[in-house]
Amino acid sequence: MRGQGLHQAISAGGEAGELARKSGAPQPLSNALPAPANDVLPRETSSDADSMVLRADVDRAHLGMSDLDEVDAARAQEYALLAALLARAPDAEFLGRLEKLRGDASPLGLAHAAVAEAASGTDVERINREYFDLFIGLGRGELMPYGSYYLSGFLHERPLARLRQDLARFGIERVENHPEPEDHAAILCEIMAAMIGGRFDAPPGADHEIFQKHLAPWIGRFFADLERAEGADFYRRIGTLGRVFIQIETEASALPS
Repeated sequence: MRGQGLHQAISAGGEAGELARKSGAPQPLSNALPAPANDVLPRETSSDADSMVLRADVDRAHLGMSDLDEVDAARAQEYALLAALLARAPDAEFLGRLEKLRGDASPLGLAHAAVAEAASGTDVERINREYFDLFIGLGRGELMPYGSYYLSGFLHERPLARLRQDLARFGIERVENHPEPEDHAAILCEIMAAMIGGRFDAPPGADHEIFQKHLAPWIGRFFADLERAEGADFYRRIGTLGRVFIQIETEASALPS
C-alpha cells in the first residue's frame, strides 16, 4: 500500500489530520490505561458516543502519529475525520474547523474543499436536523449505516457476528452500554484509524484484513447512497469524501504489499 499514486492521493488529505485531532472524533478507551495525551484521536469534547470500542490490553497505547510513515498517518487521520462526521452532527466549533479545510486538484482534495464550502453554508441547527433525518429518524433514518444491513438486509446478522469474531482476536470489543453495534460505519472508521495509528496491538496487516473483510464489501455503497440521499445537503459532501477515500483504499489494498 505504498504506491506512488496512493501517496499522492492520500497526501491531499493532510489538513484532515489536524482537524480530526480536534474534532471530537470518537475515542476508543482502555479498561487498563487512560488515553495518552498524544493519542491518535484525542478529544476536546465529550458526548454519549465518547467510547465506541474498548481495548482490554493496549500494549502500544504510547504510540502516536509521529511513529507512522506519512501515508499511514494520513490514512488514519482520514478515517478519524470520517468517524467524527458519522458519529454525530458537528457542533459549532467543529463546523468552524471544517470551514478551514483546503484541498488540491486531486479528487480527495476537491472533496475536502467541498466539505469546507458546505460547512460555511450551514449552521448547527440545520445540520443537527439533517443528521437526525438521515441516520436516526422517527422509527428509522433515511440511511442505515450498518454492515449487516447492507450485506444481509437486516441488522445484527451474520456479518456483525463475523466482525465481532475478528475483532475479538485483536482484543477489541464494544463498550457494554454503547447502543450502536460494531458494524456502524462510524465505529468501523474509528477502528481503522486506531489500527493504522498503532492504538491497538494488532499484527502488521490487520487493518488490511479488517478493511477487505468488513468495509470493502459495503461501505463504498453506503457513501454513494449518502451522496444521493434525498435528505442530504451538507452530508452529501461527506458521502463524496467517503466514497473517494474508500476508492483509494480499495485500489491500494489490491497492490502488492
